[in-house]
Amino acid sequence: MSVFPSPLLDAFSALVDRLAGLLQPLAADSSAALAVVLFTVLVRIAVHPLSRAAVRGQQARVRLAPRIAELQEKHKRRPERLQRAILDLHAQEKVSPFAGILPSLLQVPAFLLLYSLFSSGDRTGGHRLFAAPLDGRWSGALGDGGPFGPAGLVYLALFAVAVAVAAYQYLRTRRETAQAAASGRARAGGDAAALGRFLPLLSFGTVVTVAVVPLAVALYLVTSTTWAVVERALLMRRPLPPRVPTRA
Repeated sequence: MSVFPSPLLDAFSALVDRLAGLLQPLAADSSAALAVVLFTVLVRIAVHPLSRAAVRGQQARVRLAPRIAELQEKHKRRPERLQRAILDLHAQEKVSPFAGILPSLLQVPAFLLLYSLFSSGDRTGGHRLFAAPLDGRWSGALGDGGPFGPAGLVYLALFAVAVAVAAYQYLRTRRETAQAAASGRARAGGDAAALGRFLPLLSFGTVVTVAVVPLAVALYLVTSTTWAVVERALLMRRPLPPRVPTRA
């Protein structure tokens, strides 16, 4: 059952069909798949200001890590005072603890809209990416020619891109988490170490999701994740703000 009303799904289906018609000279029978990619790019452009804010927030948190470590030591027996002091520090430095998740949260409606449209199967009009139907799933491709059949090869290509992006993201997240923990010298070292081991593994969630969602949604996820990784790498090339020295 869809979370969206039928008129909205009908309108979105008409938009996909219209974009596919415009892209027909470029992509032929895969024009609807290209329309999904274009839709993904437009969503990513829309949330780009928030992505920039998220990167700035992370850079600021790295810069503030020594001061937070001092607060943890100062208020180690008063957790309420510690929480309040950290919130005050974030407010003073204009760092939002939610900046990092806003870009992902605002993409949830786009994800659900694509999922609802291509899960129903009655509004997609037989759109395909090469030999694979956009409303099909990997399990269907395995049953129709196997992993190296015409449809299976489309999924193998998506898996290859998803794994490559996830591996890069895994290594980068692991390095950034280790750097943040080292710079903060946090009192809760065990928690930071556990987070440092677990957080990078989330990068491979896209690979698992690609295997179970409709192909159009998998294409959205791979395109969005690739965009996010490249965007973040470019934004992180900017130098960090000056580091705040620890107080004696």
